[in-house]
Amino acid sequence: MYCLDTYALIEIASGNPKFTFLIKENFVISNLTLVEFYWVLIRDAGQDEADYWINKLSDFSADVSLNILLKTQRFRYLNRKKDISFFDSVGYIFSKENNYTFVTGDKEFKDLSDVKFITK
Repeated sequence: MYCLDTYALIEIASGNPKFTFLIKENFVISNLTLVEFYWVLIRDAGQDEADYWINKLSDFSADVSLNILLKTQRFRYLNRKKDISFFDSVGYIFSKENNYTFVTGDKEFKDLSDVKFITK
């Protein structure tokens, strides 16, 4: 199963064919990733577009536990030279802890395990 990050969601919403195939696959989105995606959409595309995508994707959302959040901060600390965002780190650790494949195009994750790296 795939776990989509905000990068992947933005590309799906913009219709990028390199990413749209993911909608037909089994996938999950951490609730924190979905919140970040909502912010990006409100900022860049407006409230209506943000609401559309949240309604479409909310059934695929999964809650992130405190344990995963703590592991996220440990991961960020260990990788602080890469300056990985909190939200991206949550998605990655959430994926690892649940044996999912993390889907992203963020260069910081290119060489990490259990990542499907797709670029625009």
